[in-house]
Amino acid sequence: MKKKDLDYFKKLLSERLEELLAQADNTVSGMTAPKENFPDPTDRASLEADRNFMLRIRDREAKLIKKIKKTLDRIDSGTFGICEKCGEDISLKRLKARPVTTQCIDCKTKEEALEKALGI
Repeated sequence: MKKKDLDYFKKLLSERLEELLAQADNTVSGMTAPKENFPDPTDRASLEADRNFMLRIRDREAKLIKKIKKTLDRIDSGTFGICEKCGEDISLKRLKARPVTTQCIDCKTKEEALEKALGI
């Protein structure tokens, strides 16, 4: 892969990582702030549902943070853009769509088909 492309992905992923970490900090500070007391059970239930939804989103973002950090490590080690299954280059089109991917489209398609067949 060209240095220009590697620099593009490194910058893109670093910026995304900073955004996610900032959002995580805001969520933590928002969760620790004193909450209003709702005498109406419906209002309280709505607040709890919103909090649970936000926590699920942040959990997914935490997983994405880990993937981004691993991807930045792969960029530094020179293995970024190489499929972990077959060793072939991952297309730039696929990397632009999903920069944290570790598999080429063929290997990922086969893996998903196998998972579907096994009911995973």
